[in-house]
This record gives sequence, structure tokens and C-alpha cells, in this order.
Amino acid sequence: MAHKIYLFTFYALSEGNRSQICESSYLFLKGDFVAEQANIIEGLKAKAVEIRKHILTMTNAAGSGHPGGSLSAVEILVALYFSKLHHNPSQPQWEDRDRLIISKGHVSPVVYAVLAEAGYFPKEELTTFRKLGTRLQGHVHRKVPGVELNTGSLGQGLSVANGMAIAARLKAKKHKVYCLLGDGEIQEGSVWEAAMSAAHYKLNNVCAIVDYNKVQENGPVKEIMNLEPLVEKWKSFGWDVVEVDGHNLEELMHAFDQFSSATKPYAVIAHTVKGKGVSFMEGACKWHGKAPNKDEMNAALKELLEGKVV
Repeated sequence: MAHKIYLFTFYALSEGNRSQICESSYLFLKGDFVAEQANIIEGLKAKAVEIRKHILTMTNAAGSGHPGGSLSAVEILVALYFSKLHHNPSQPQWEDRDRLIISKGHVSPVVYAVLAEAGYFPKEELTTFRKLGTRLQGHVHRKVPGVELNTGSLGQGLSVANGMAIAARLKAKKHKVYCLLGDGEIQEGSVWEAAMSAAHYKLNNVCAIVDYNKVQENGPVKEIMNLEPLVEKWKSFGWDVVEVDGHNLEELMHAFDQFSSATKPYAVIAHTVKGKGVSFMEGACKWHGKAPNKDEMNAALKELLEGKVV
């Protein structure tokens, strides 16, 4: 009855008063929404710091690994796993889950850290990274819950993502397929064959994400094999393309929101920084595949704790 009385009173008001109430209610709700979004972003930022700590401690304990490209991809994976992906850590093989292919498979530290934080396996298991007999090996593989594809041989992931997207279409499934690519990786010709195929088959359920940190194992990408004009290249292959700051969670989340209404294959060019979050690692190719020693790890953790870089 209370709801009926409210509605009757509302519609009995003059049109001007109704408009005023609507506007006030909208501003109230908008304020709540903005506050909620701010809280979400702050939570994701805190999660990103925890992920970076894991990357540093894991690679230090193992004495090997790939911290540079892992640190550059943190916000991308945090936005996906903790905000945008439809997935269920308690049911890793849930049929209707979104798929994420980690084509740059050497960034296993960030992948395992995110999966553990998301609840796919205990965080304590991260200490076994790259140890003999562990399932947390140096390149991602399907023995780890949440990993969709064994990768490490670069240039293969987007083709598999296309296949998954076609399978989803044939089965009338609505899930999306994401593929994380490295910028050095997309110097591989197989990536562009896959890009051409995705456009040919009109796979608007595929999203390619380029972690564009501009540094690969042996030096700056532009000196080894220049990718520019990168946006125009993807567009010329028939993709919708958006550029974002790959460390800005708001921009990433907005870009992934737009993917839901894409009419073509969708590419996110995420401008990132190799080694992001650790001042002495940022932009340095030597940290592509070099683990920090104990002193370097402690210095990096101190920077993260004090919020000096991130």
C-alpha cells in the first residue's frame, strides 16, 4: 500500500514538481553510483599492489622468471578478473565462462598471482613457483586452474582465441574470448594472419589486448621491429580499436565495457610501462627475464609499500 500511495502522490503533482523530484532522485543516485565506482577503483588499485608484491616475491624465491612484462600487465588482468570477466573460481571449467588466453605466456607470475588472489588456488602455493614438481611452471599451462591454454611459443594465442569464438558462435553461447598479447609478440606474422581471420569471420566476440610496454627482451620494440602506426594497422585489418593508458583502471574498464557492444573484432591497445611500479625496473629490458635478488626485492617492496611509483 505504501508504494501505491507514493506513486499516486507523485503523479498527482504538477509536471514541474515531478521533474524536480526526478532530477533530485537522479542526482542522489548518480552520487551514490560515483561513490561506489570510486570505492571499486580504490579496491582494484589495492589489489594491483598486492599482485605486484606477489610477482616480486615469487620471482625472487625462484631465482628466475619474467617480472618486467608481468608488472606491465597487472592492471589489465586486475580489471578483467576482478571486474569484467564472467568466471567462477570454484568451477574453472564452467561452460559459460568468458575465456582469457594469455598469449604472452612467459608472464606467468602475474597470471598465477591474479588467479590465486581470485580464489582459483591457495595463495600459499605461489611460493612453489618454478620449483621442481610444482604445477606453477615458468610458462602458463592448463594444469593450473583458470589457465585456458598452454602458451610460451609466441604468436599462437590469437588463433586459438578465434577458434574458441567460432565454437561459441556455433553453440549459440554468449561468452566472450579475450587474448592478451605482448608488443614484441605481435612482430610474429601468425598474429596478423589471426587478425585477418577474425575480421573475415566477423568475430565480434573476440577482444585482443596488446600490452604495449614498448620494450622487449633485447631492447626497445621500435628499434627491433617498429610496430607503428599500430592503431591504424589493426583498423586496416578490420578491427574496432581503442587506445588506453594500461595502468588506468577507469580507462581499462570503460574499454572493456565498450567491447560488449562491438560489431567487429575488438582490439585494446594498452600503453604500459615495462616493470611498472618499481622505479629501477621501469623501461629497462634487462628485467624482461631477470629475477630480483633479495636486496632488489626488498627495495622494490619498500617502494610499493610507500606508494612511491604506482
